Amino acid sequence: MINFTDVALRRGGQLLFEKVTFTIHQGQRVGVTGVNGCGKSSLFAMIRDQLHSDAGELTLPPGQVIAHVAQETPALDRAAIDYAIDGDAELRVVEAQLAEAEAMDDGNRQAQLHARLEAVDGYTSRSRAARLLHGLGFTTAQESSPVKNFSGGWRMRLNLAQALMCRSDILLLDEPTNHLDLDAVMWLQAWLTQYQGTLLLISHDRDFLDDVTTHIAHIEQGGIELYTGNYSAFEKRRAERLAQQQSAYVKQQEEIAHIHSFVTRFKAKASKAKQAQSRLKTLERMEVISAAHIDSPFHFTFLEPEKLPHMLLQMRDVGIGYGDKIILSNVKLELASGDRVGLLGANGAGKSTLIKVLADTLAPVSGDVTRAQDLHIGYFAQHQLEQLHLDESPLQHLLRLDPRARDQALRDFLGGFAFHGDKVTGPVAPFSGGEKARLVLAMLVYQRPNLLLLDEPTNHLDLEMRHALSVALQGFEGALVVISHDRHMLRSVTDRWLWVDDGCVTPFDGDLESYRQQMVARRDMDEAVEVSSTAEVGQNSQLARKERRQQDAEQRRALKPLQNRLKKLEQRMEQLNAQKGEVEHVLADGAIYGDAEKERLKALLAQQVSISTELDDVEAEWIEVSESLETLTE
Repeated sequence: MINFTDVALRRGGQLLFEKVTFTIHQGQRVGVTGVNGCGKSSLFAMIRDQLHSDAGELTLPPGQVIAHVAQETPALDRAAIDYAIDGDAELRVVEAQLAEAEAMDDGNRQAQLHARLEAVDGYTSRSRAARLLHGLGFTTAQESSPVKNFSGGWRMRLNLAQALMCRSDILLLDEPTNHLDLDAVMWLQAWLTQYQGTLLLISHDRDFLDDVTTHIAHIEQGGIELYTGNYSAFEKRRAERLAQQQSAYVKQQEEIAHIHSFVTRFKAKASKAKQAQSRLKTLERMEVISAAHIDSPFHFTFLEPEKLPHMLLQMRDVGIGYGDKIILSNVKLELASGDRVGLLGANGAGKSTLIKVLADTLAPVSGDVTRAQDLHIGYFAQHQLEQLHLDESPLQHLLRLDPRARDQALRDFLGGFAFHGDKVTGPVAPFSGGEKARLVLAMLVYQRPNLLLLDEPTNHLDLEMRHALSVALQGFEGALVVISHDRHMLRSVTDRWLWVDDGCVTPFDGDLESYRQQMVARRDMDEAVEVSSTAEVGQNSQLARKERRQQDAEQRRALKPLQNRLKKLEQRMEQLNAQKGEVEHVLADGAIYGDAEKERLKALLAQQVSISTELDDVEAEWIEVSESLETLTE
């Protein structure tokens, strides 16, 4: 159990929470939620004993193994799979001890450590690590690549693999999906639902929280309240509480009425029918949960584009790639006003490359791309965060787009993205990743595009901003193409799917659940093929290890009696040599040969013969046993 009793924590002069009392029991999977800066990561630091409470007490059972995802990855020459296995620290200790015992030729110690290695699943560590890496998107070839060859995002996946490899009692995951694609998110979700320890998870992906968590610890207004159930259950309970506030309830009803009005006006209009249906799909869910977002700091909408041609873009037999490397072939795609397309596909399949061609930042290798004369593209990609002018303010960024705009109008607009006071006029340089992403989105919205191209727009965004963006996109009247690992957003804002796979772009007629099932089936098939292709090697390796353990045991059983017999023979030879020496010492004395000592001399000579005979027999057996031992230990 993890017990919080009247806990208070400050960071600098800011009180994050106080008088916090709750208990997390073994095996619970707890989602930790709250606005950015409320203390979620500080809570993790307390559990890891890196921060200490200013009041109250946090207690954990003794000897708990806590795993977390490291934020830094050194540029190592170590192979990716070995780096992942390093996450099991106990295994590495046993392996080091075994190597030491082997160097010392300590058979008994080796036997003990082989048993310990088996107890910690050491003999399956490599296959377990390979499955983790495969699930997180690494290819078999990449397993042997050095860590230093991977980019920052892929190194974070390696750190995640390390944390999952650890046989932990408590697992702390802080935004684990940020650097993952949709396929890897689905795999991680399945893995975490089977995790036997206690999980604490910080995430802004509501579907991920829904599918993984059994409880929600929500940090709000200086307190932490533990709710039973997943995120949707928490949100509904919180919505019911907030809906009791009359002003919040009225605002919610106005938003619902606005959607009903839109549907009523446009459901019979062909150009708006898809948007009307999209809003109907989300209306029922919105009526349940929207009150939980009444206090959201984000309030913005996409204004109607200045011009909205019916057909915005057409692709005919387009080849996409870089130089001689063709990634996608014979792409056929039409985008009309009101289209809402989600791109599905594994990491590296070409989704982002397709977006770049649509955005006209990458020229096609072949084929024709026809763009409407009045096409106005709004393109969001992660690299655009790096292209902000760090020494300029959000206000200056908007003035670059519209030098004639009134200062107050721009301030009001930025307020909808939660930029207020000094955040409006201060430089962008100290902004967090989430704040920079909000600014790029604000600039995009301000330009009133008629085609939106969004490549992972929710990275760095918290739950409230994701919700506000989803609502705003539902009202967008142009065409939308989006790549995202946030399944809730994909469901909320898209009407159809395109599957980017195996060099082709094809329609996908199922839903996200059927896509997940297909990905699971494909992963299982890939693993089966890989196992089949390496079965003989793997079986031989496994059999060799088993046979070696059996042989080691048999050898120890055979050696022990021989070693014991050899020891006894050596002891007997020492005794006989001592007796022989004593007899010879007496026989060396001339007095023994007098007439008076004849009987004694006769006995001594007989004893000498007996000792010599037995000594010859013992030495012969000693040689035989020694040769047997040498044969067994070769």
